[in-house]
This record gives sequence, C-alpha cells and structure tokens, in this order.
Amino acid sequence: MGFYTRHATLRVFVRGCNAALYRKYRPSSRFSSSLASAPVAGETASGNSDKTSSAFDTITSGLYDVVVVGGGISGLTLAVSLKSSQYTSHLKIALVEGMPLASVKSWSPDPDIYSNRVSSITPASQQYLSQIGVWDHVHTERVQAYDDMRVWDGVSGARIHFDAFHLGTDDGTIAYMTENLNLQHALLSRLDNLSSGPPVTILDSTKVAEITNGHEFDEVDLSSWPTLKLSTGDTLTARLLIGADGVNSPVRAFANIQSRGWDYNQHGLVASLEMEWDDRQRIAWQRFLPTGPIALLPMPDGKASLVWSTTPKYAAHLKSLSAGAFCTLVNAAFRLGMVDLDYLISRVDEEEIKEDFEWRDARLPAEAEGQQFPVRVVEVQEGSRASFPLRMRHCDNYVAPRIALVGDAAHTTHPLAGQGLNLGQGDVSSLVRVLERAVQNGSDIGDEVVLQAYWAERYPVNHVMLGVVDKLQKLYCTDFPPIVGLRTVGLEIVESLDWVKKIIMRQAAGSSVL
Repeated sequence: MGFYTRHATLRVFVRGCNAALYRKYRPSSRFSSSLASAPVAGETASGNSDKTSSAFDTITSGLYDVVVVGGGISGLTLAVSLKSSQYTSHLKIALVEGMPLASVKSWSPDPDIYSNRVSSITPASQQYLSQIGVWDHVHTERVQAYDDMRVWDGVSGARIHFDAFHLGTDDGTIAYMTENLNLQHALLSRLDNLSSGPPVTILDSTKVAEITNGHEFDEVDLSSWPTLKLSTGDTLTARLLIGADGVNSPVRAFANIQSRGWDYNQHGLVASLEMEWDDRQRIAWQRFLPTGPIALLPMPDGKASLVWSTTPKYAAHLKSLSAGAFCTLVNAAFRLGMVDLDYLISRVDEEEIKEDFEWRDARLPAEAEGQQFPVRVVEVQEGSRASFPLRMRHCDNYVAPRIALVGDAAHTTHPLAGQGLNLGQGDVSSLVRVLERAVQNGSDIGDEVVLQAYWAERYPVNHVMLGVVDKLQKLYCTDFPPIVGLRTVGLEIVESLDWVKKIIMRQAAGSSVL
C-alpha cells in the first residue's frame, strides 16, 4: 500500500518534468521493501509526512532539465539552440540573468547612436545563427560585413594584407560587425517565436545567491543535482547546470574547476566613432603598437568601432580628454611613429594636440589616406568611451558532474583577433550536439561521461586559438630591436605567401571553430 501511494506521489513530483526524467528515477523493485514500510503522506506514523510533502511541492515547481546561468549571447544562443532542436525542444529549461532584459527585448535601433559593445562574427558563426533561426531576427541595417583586413607593425611599418581572395568563399566576407544588443535582441525574439515544447523560463534581474547540491528523498536521489538559491528567494534544481556567466563564473566556482592564465596589464578602450566620410570600403584596420594593438572596425553608414588596447594609465588619460583631442589621438595612433604619438598623448590641451598632429601629418603622402591608413575620425559618440582590463584565462576542464561551462566562463582571450564571441558560439554548437546524441541514446544529459565528449572536442580548438592570440600579443608588445627585426621578417614572408594567408584566413573565419 505504502509503495503504490509513494509511486503516485512521485508521478505528481515529476509531472512538470519530461517523461525521460520520470523513467530514469522511477522506483525499481529493489526499493519496494523499504518504501513499503515507510510512512506515506497523510499517515501518522511519522511527524515528517507534511514536511516531506511540502518539500516535494517545492522541488517539483523548481525542477528543470537544464538551467543556464547567464543571459549574454552565449547563454541565449544555447537556450535557442536547445529549443530549436527536434531532439531537445521538449526539455524544461530556465535561464537566469542578473541584468534586466526588457530593454534588450524591446530594443529599436537609433540610426544616430551605436553601442560601444560590438562583436566580429565569423561566417561560421553567422551560418550557425542562421541555422537556428536567429539571423532572420537581426536588424541587418546594423550589420557591416567586411572583406579586407590591413594589419601592420607600428614600429617597423611591415604590413600584411588579407582580402576576399585569401578567404576563398562565395561572397568573400571575412566577418560581420554588429552590436551585441542586436544579437541579444534577435535571440530573445527567436525564443518568443519558438512554439515547440515548454517555453524557456527567463528569470532576468535575478542573481544567483548560492549554489549547493540537492537533497535525497526516499523516492528519488537529487543529491548530485545542483540547486540554485536566487536573489528573489526562489530555488531551482537542475539536471544539467550550464555556466554562461562570464569570467567570474559562480557556476565554475561551485564546480571547483580551475581557471589558469594571466593579466596583460592592458585595458581595452572602446568607443563608437564617426568617420570623415564613408569611403564605402569594407576594411578592418589594425596597427600593433608596443603598448598594444589599436583596431578600427567598420560599422554601417560611415560609423566605426574602436578597440584600443593600451596601458591602464593611457586608457584613463584617453577617456578624460575632450572629444576633439581624443579623435585627434586616434588618427595619430594610425599614422605617427611611437615617439610622436607618446608626445601627443602626454598633452592635454585640445588645440595643442590638434596643431602638433596636423604639422606631423602634413609630411605623410596624401594618397595614403584610405589606403595605408583609415579615413580620419571626426567625432566620438558621447558617452561611448569605456575601458576594461584584458586577460587570458583557460579552464582545465569545461565539465563536471551535471555541470558544463561555455564562452567566457570557460576561456577568455585578448580581443586582438576578434575571436571571443566566436569561440563561445563554437562551444554552444558542440555542447548542443552532445546533448542531442544523449537524448537520442536515452542517456542522462547531466552524466559527466556524456559531457566529456564536449570538453574533448572544444578544449584543443580553444587552446590553440588562445595560444596563438597570446603569442601574438607578447610578440608585438615590445620595441626590442632583435624581436622587431624577427617579426618584421616573418610578417614580410607571410605577406609574400598567398597559400599561408589562405590558411590563416580560413582559421580566423571559423572554418574549424564550429
């Protein structure tokens, strides 16, 4: 009698979960004797029956197949991918995000205002977003494709040029530039558009207060399932907990996964810029200075996005300058030698900086404008200047029992190659494939043996990319003559070998990332 009553109670307990979850944790015959002798809800043999029933009600309402912590691009892409898959759309999914998402969901682009948080999307990442139905929701008028990259050494002047020929694709696009807001808005719109299976529960403006292990009940053992206590007072228990929660990941800390790396003692200064004229060229510019690389990335309608990696001192100074002085120094950073640039950066008065720059710039050939150097910057969008510390981090493992990490929670890289978002998209694509196979095979999606396939696929790819970017950063952040000579020779050799440039471009475009 007791067993059958408990069995009925368990059916209520798992009603909100998928059928596979019930089948996995249904009481088997080997538990019959202990369950038959145990008191059931409503019996007076134990004073704990009401507490047990209450615990069941609480756990049932907060039990999920997948809980994603982090509502950035990686976390949202993961939720969309799982819901758009025929194999995983039935899973019960929750997404927890500390920031409010209502303004992102209702975002309507202003043609005169561009966010300073932008990403370079490789063709492979763009194809994946199209595959899961997200690209149809992107504001394409806020996307700028580019098919030309011009990179040079700020000390020796050695240059390397990549274009559509080296990529070898149909349209020759190297990457697509757009605001992160545009992608997040598209991902949220796609989630609303998906109708198969239960909708994703989005808990925004909600922080994770604590993560602990679950509880063991007579009928089912949830002691290995992560339980999240939220700032709202709610509790979620996850069959699989996925950390897409950034470099300071609470999920990673709970799983006790080590993250190793170092700080670069550089800050990435970003800003939204207006160019002197729209040259209609789809070119990305990057110059390697001893203090760090500076990149100017094309945006629609004559706009551009700046990413200037420099010392914390310089970053603070550049943010404090007037808009005019700042624009002059950006132009100088792409044109002048380091001695002249250091002198100008040490100045404060806008008119002095402009006058000194114009005198030095007059010695450069006029035909270099738009060919050897980008078109001049004439305006910086008010409030768009910001900076953040740069670091490299890589986790020893991406998985633990019922835990998986994606994106910046698993690895962080220098922005000089524009690969941060794309590595995260590769993580999502790989993890979803692993979970699809697990569902097809009837396996537990939280089993560490299942999840190890994801880590085995992604770790080598990410390790190579992070290593290459790290070595480039170290190689070019020096003006030591022997190093400058060696890297100049290397750059000139690569520039002369189209087949090498093709390999580099295909790797950078994501042909092996997703």
